[in-house]
Amino acid sequence: MDSVDKLLRSARSAPYGHLLPAEDRLFRVIAEEVQLHMMNYDASHDFDHILRVLTLSMHILALEYEDHDNQNKYDPTVVLLAALLHDVNDRKYLPPAVNGQQTSKIALVLEQAGASADLAAIVETVVDHVSYSSEIKDPAKVQRALQQHPELGIVQDADRIDAIGAIGIGRTFTFGGAKLPLAGMQNVREHIDEKLEKLEGMMKTNTGRKMARKRTERLTMFKKWWDEETMLVTGI
Repeated sequence: MDSVDKLLRSARSAPYGHLLPAEDRLFRVIAEEVQLHMMNYDASHDFDHILRVLTLSMHILALEYEDHDNQNKYDPTVVLLAALLHDVNDRKYLPPAVNGQQTSKIALVLEQAGASADLAAIVETVVDHVSYSSEIKDPAKVQRALQQHPELGIVQDADRIDAIGAIGIGRTFTFGGAKLPLAGMQNVREHIDEKLEKLEGMMKTNTGRKMARKRTERLTMFKKWWDEETMLVTGI
């Protein structure tokens, strides 16, 4: 798994390298399993997305650590593993449930990699509350999970930052082409108004808010260009 080895090397040399667990085995086994699993996803939610979210998570964690009040707040191992696993149970890509029950791939991967039962339970709880749809459906539940496991805020912010800006625009059109091929590009463009521009206001960390502000500005600029070019064609 060349990309996993490359990730480990670059992570160790990054400014946040000192926050990584000393032992690579657990991380390596899980990363390799996630990489295989994500081969079944389209390019909007592939292993490259996982690597970006992982890198963003560790970047946010490192900057949040600069505030001394936060240095005992976060468990870097939980951040690392939750970032790796955050899309493994994504309902958009899961096979149909058997007898109404959906087996958690996350629990299986963590168990097989040798994670302790306590660590596995925390990571799965964080992952279960990362998604935008989970928060929209039950904001109070997500807030309770966030108070119990503040690592959730870091992984949430990282995932949402990757959904906005230039990469977010590319991912949005990629997903639309893969999952909604008959919807048309204008439908995808409207997704920026309906969801993406709202993500900035849902950030949980100071670092996430600053990063989201810059990327949201790029969304706004793209919308302006899109609407100008659309008006030239439609004459509206």
